[in-house]
Amino acid sequence: MTHSPALTRRFLLGAAPAATLLGATARAQTTSAPNLLAQRMSPRIIGNPNAKVLVQEWFSLTCTHCAHFATEEFPEIKAKLIDTGKIRYQFHDFTGDQVGLTAAMIARALPEERYVPFLEALFSSQMQWAFSRDGDPIDRLKQISALAGISSSEFDAIHNDMGYMQAVFEQVKKDADTYNITGTPYFRFNNTAYSQDPETYDKFADLVAKAS
Repeated sequence: MTHSPALTRRFLLGAAPAATLLGATARAQTTSAPNLLAQRMSPRIIGNPNAKVLVQEWFSLTCTHCAHFATEEFPEIKAKLIDTGKIRYQFHDFTGDQVGLTAAMIARALPEERYVPFLEALFSSQMQWAFSRDGDPIDRLKQISALAGISSSEFDAIHNDMGYMQAVFEQVKKDADTYNITGTPYFRFNNTAYSQDPETYDKFADLVAKAS
């Protein structure tokens, strides 16, 4: 499945079955060492570890609604709620297409301190690399990854790592089954679900207050 600006916010995980997502890995030649794979799949959490509210976001790097949230709302949320220690914030991948899956793999392969800046870079340039009519999205993703310090050979090794790809996909499937997630962005404010873009900082802050 490919995302386009014309698509609605919701997409079904079933539209991108494992056979479609993993079929492109037939050429794969490498598999992550267990310790490296565990490091890449470890939780990505920022903010005060003692905060009473844990906000979790499930997103796809090729979801236009996720990009709207990331570029229009998240900067204020980070400044006012995360950096001030009021909440913890956890990022979860929920990709529904091969390009988004590769982007998630590259992001998680970076050192943790470069993870969020890379997400911000991808979301702010999403239309240029994910939806441009010219060229291959994977090639454009490789170019952006080079700016983050991922060499061409490193990119290819990550992109072709079947074990890593399977781990990301299986986590997406597990989360879909556990939380009944059918689209992105999807949030949990402690144990309270919110299955759409809050659209404003005020709405997000209200959800945080209710979860406190």
